[in-house]
Amino acid sequence: MTLVRQFRQSLLWPLQLMPREGVADPLRPWKHLLHAMPGSPWREVIDEYTGDPEDFHERHYNEFVTFLPYVQRFLYGEGAERGAGGRTGGASSMHVLRRHDVARVRLQLTEAAEPIELKVEHVDLYFFYDVDVIALNVEVSARDLPLNVAQEVLYRFGRGYPPGWDAQGRGLHCPADAMWIGHQGEVLARTDANQRDAFLSYVATHRAPRLAAHWRWLLEPLVPDQADLPGALRYRQIEFHRMPVTAYLALDDPRELSRADFVRLGLVSGQGVVAPAAEQAVGTGPAPGIGLPPGLPAGLPYASEHLSDFEARYCYDRFWCSAGVAPHTRYMCCGPALVVVGSAKSTFFVDLERGVLAQFRHQQFLLFLIAHFQKAALLMFSDRMVVALDQLAIDDAGSVKRFKRAVRGNFENFLRFTHRYWFHEISEQAQTRELFRLCANHLELDTLYAEVRQRVTEMNSYLDTDSLRRQANTVVRLTVVTIAGLIGALTTGLLGMNLLAMDEAPLPQRLLVFGLTAFGAVALTVFTVAKSKSLSDFLDALSDERVSWRRKAGAFLAVFRKDVH
Repeated sequence: MTLVRQFRQSLLWPLQLMPREGVADPLRPWKHLLHAMPGSPWREVIDEYTGDPEDFHERHYNEFVTFLPYVQRFLYGEGAERGAGGRTGGASSMHVLRRHDVARVRLQLTEAAEPIELKVEHVDLYFFYDVDVIALNVEVSARDLPLNVAQEVLYRFGRGYPPGWDAQGRGLHCPADAMWIGHQGEVLARTDANQRDAFLSYVATHRAPRLAAHWRWLLEPLVPDQADLPGALRYRQIEFHRMPVTAYLALDDPRELSRADFVRLGLVSGQGVVAPAAEQAVGTGPAPGIGLPPGLPAGLPYASEHLSDFEARYCYDRFWCSAGVAPHTRYMCCGPALVVVGSAKSTFFVDLERGVLAQFRHQQFLLFLIAHFQKAALLMFSDRMVVALDQLAIDDAGSVKRFKRAVRGNFENFLRFTHRYWFHEISEQAQTRELFRLCANHLELDTLYAEVRQRVTEMNSYLDTDSLRRQANTVVRLTVVTIAGLIGALTTGLLGMNLLAMDEAPLPQRLLVFGLTAFGAVALTVFTVAKSKSLSDFLDALSDERVSWRRKAGAFLAVFRKDVH
């Protein structure tokens, strides 16, 4: 039985933070969570970059210098002194909150399997300045975990809700049971994935998936946007229910893994069925009854033709050799997952200060976070456009104004995102650069960015064009009114005061003449404005030498016809 001597799994779940409409709260979301929600378990992380310089260790220095300067400013800020005049006050554009009440997670992967417990290293919540995206991060660890169990943990643990149920009503592809355990051994929250009717009813009512109870609890006091619960901070699912994951596996000899094992780890496809702990203990091998479909090679989760280019597409094998400080180390990335496998006998591979384990928890987690944050932000911008269009009612002036504000605001936020967070290169170190490219390519970030940019730009250009059209119409109306008023102005200017000598007339007579004149001027102005389009056509016809006088007369008469638009 193959054992994973050191196992670490880090879940990263991007979510969309909904605008706080109608809430007169100037606080940023992370500050609102810290200061405006009594009883919140979240606390601000005072890390090595914001706390005592004496706690700044070599692994933090190695992490910092890995990234290019503009990425460093995003991740770490510029310090309180240098950046005091900026919008962020010199702080990082990324704010991290942490809760400390969860000590372990207890998982029963299938009905037939014995429960296992994993240590919870930390539970973090990431906020990003000027972008309404949050990311939940849960890191767990274990020692001497059977390989097939580790594969199932990777496959089943990070599920926001069950994608379906079997004939017995048991949730598919997720743990049969999952519980958060406190420091005193108490159960803090438990999954309800087997309550099929509750999930069906929720989707039927809200047209949105219902998150499993233990994940909803972990995010409190934030609440799902569709839930009938009070809460100023609300979130909505923005990606697939399966959370992106990074994993670290240290084995006695990674060369003993079969190609099928690497495929299952790299693509996070799982084993299918986990044997009870008693059977594993007596050495019966991997879980029986995996149930491969007919025609598949033994052990491979998919057809061999589909996996013919697995190593070329998903594996980074720069260190898959017998040389170097961490021999036989393989990185695998499929976009939603980044997995590193190596030898537990290599001191450098398991070194928490400056080895591969330190790199996995720091540099490689951050490159994975950046890629998935970029994808989540782009999906958020696209979703905001759809929501704005859905709420638009052309015949409602208020709705049109709200639509314009939403589009303009989305365009401004997209520009800030582009200049603050969007970059193709994050490091000049070959390993970090190539792993980021591998992840970004599988996530198709460049394609997604181009598509979202085009949509946002086209919508903003439409508003600009519409504004120009309205301005042009206004100019036409003013021109027609000016021409009509010019005739009256020239007439009265030529005749002066000699036409009607009103100096000696009684006051009531003068007031009557003034009122009639004012009424006539107003009527003429209203008429010219109402008929400005027809009058404009008449003026165009009048100024065109190629148009006959008969057609010019017809254009003039058309001004008074009601069917002319």
